[in-house]
Amino acid sequence: MIELLQKYDVLAAFWMTIKLTFFSAIGALIIGTVVAVLRVSPVNVFRAFGTAFVTVVRNTPLTLIVFFCAFGLYNTLGMRLASSDSPTSIVDNNFRFGVIALAVYHASFVAEALRSGINTVPQGQAEAARAIGLGFGPTLTQVVLPQAFRGAIAPLGNVMIALTKNTTVVATVGVAEASYLMKSMLEFDSSLLYAIFAIMATGFVILTLPMGVLFTTLSRRLSVKR
Repeated sequence: MIELLQKYDVLAAFWMTIKLTFFSAIGALIIGTVVAVLRVSPVNVFRAFGTAFVTVVRNTPLTLIVFFCAFGLYNTLGMRLASSDSPTSIVDNNFRFGVIALAVYHASFVAEALRSGINTVPQGQAEAARAIGLGFGPTLTQVVLPQAFRGAIAPLGNVMIALTKNTTVVATVGVAEASYLMKSMLEFDSSLLYAIFAIMATGFVILTLPMGVLFTTLSRRLSVKR
């Protein structure tokens, strides 16, 4: 195991995994919040769009979404998220399209987690907000969503843990994260199979275990008492 750690840059691979998780989590939270708002919107068109987004994206394999972003948007349509003059243009584009794919896919799960949190808020609170003159937007942002986030901390934590593990999918488009490195390690040091798996498993446990403890603690401290 020590030999593998000296031969391969395992820390750099997991650092890439952390960056993918961080930026994808921000994107998923933003998109998921918007979709959750659409799903509870009084406007039928918005509500139908939110429902369609969740249904289609959640039931599409993540691998297909990653390939669509990397090959459909990047190679076929010629979309670029990094300067073509940069020496790391291909690497940067693959990373950024990987982030977009992860964010869009997990946004559907974030939206459902937030919708479940919205459903825990008593309807009387929204009615009281409307009774004092607040519209749909202020009622949602000032009364409902703050409580919904507190009620959805645990399921959001599960989504973030799943996102961390699903970053391995972007290795298929050449992003040099942990599973991409593991493929190289297995190719050139197949005799050390168990040590390779032990290193990778330990790395993901180190990333996800504190996350699970953090979200569990937050869900207990910030839960809304009914």
